Amino acid sequence: MADPRAALCRAVAQAAADAGQMALARWRTDFRQWEKSPGSPVCEVDLDVDRMLRARLAALLPEAGWLSEESADSPERLGHHCVWVVDPIDGTRDYIRGREGWAVSVALVEDGHVTIAVLDAPARRERWTAVAGQGAWRNGVRLRAGDRTALPGARVPTDALPKADRDLSPVAKPNSIALRIAMVAADEADLVATLRWGNEWDIAAAVLIAAEAGAGIGDATGAALRFNKADPTAFGVVAAAPGIHAAAVDRLADRARAILGPPPASS
Repeated sequence: MADPRAALCRAVAQAAADAGQMALARWRTDFRQWEKSPGSPVCEVDLDVDRMLRARLAALLPEAGWLSEESADSPERLGHHCVWVVDPIDGTRDYIRGREGWAVSVALVEDGHVTIAVLDAPARRERWTAVAGQGAWRNGVRLRAGDRTALPGARVPTDALPKADRDLSPVAKPNSIALRIAMVAADEADLVATLRWGNEWDIAAAVLIAAEAGAGIGDATGAALRFNKADPTAFGVVAAAPGIHAAAVDRLADRARAILGPPPASS
């Protein structure tokens, strides 16, 4: 019997690929751009891709809710068993600058967990897919996170390392956080970590891709990530080769506590 999730993933990948080609056709051309808020760029292509994906994905699964960076959020999605979590162009800053580090990101979340994930990065000629329990793939090649067991020397996609982390090894960094997490899945990086509140649509697809490749994945405190929450945010993300994930979370623990503050007192 054909696996319905695998078939749905193929259809999602095609929709994401078509969206990627739409964005690619306008990449490095003239288009309107502005800031939604200081430091948060957006362009008209983001909105066009968002509209296209919403129509295509609704046709695939009419019963699903919708959560996207470029659509107004509605609590209506909380009543759905499943929801599409979408970033039409993750890495808009690279897209606007004519750099390759951007991707179309699509995840299907069921009861808080990502079950289907697609990243389409046409400027890099990459298509990443994952289905829960069935592995992660890039361009048809199965992915496996690295086997590193020592945190010092771990490869980190970054422009600069904090002084406390100078024992790590910087590698090239795409603007898209989803692509940086996917690098861990592909054993092109050993660690990606953020210590700030971020949005579900930035990481949902990449989280499943990393997990299905065997990477350790959680928020900045090491807690499991859940999606389609009333407040669709998460406190950071740590994606790492499985042998160093716990050490990475431990290294970040004091920094995370300084940001989050003390836990509430027990009654």
